Amino acid sequence: MRLYDCATVIRSKNAGPFTLTIDLVLPDIATFRRVLGARSLLPSRIAALYHVQPDSVRVVPFERLLTIKVALPRPGRGSGAPGDRDVYGCQHHFPLGDVEI
Repeated sequence: MRLYDCATVIRSKNAGPFTLTIDLVLPDIATFRRVLGARSLLPSRIAALYHVQPDSVRVVPFERLLTIKVALPRPGRGSGAPGDRDVYGCQHHFPLGDVEI
């Protein structure tokens, strides 16, 4: 099952000009725990998807909200740099949403 198939919401946004956050909102505690425990959500796997260093990826669970926040450096240049096609960072969730859980 892909993350897109089990998450209620997947969205990304800028957290400053050089950092992205990706929010994963899950429908229930069982799905939350399944996703949080998936190998595809390891920082090293996320880093490979986004071509960043593994130690720069943070996966922060909020069990009470059934939400997982992923923070990582923006791939490539900062927001608004020449050639940037997503100034707001709202299209960067696609690679993560497509991973198998």
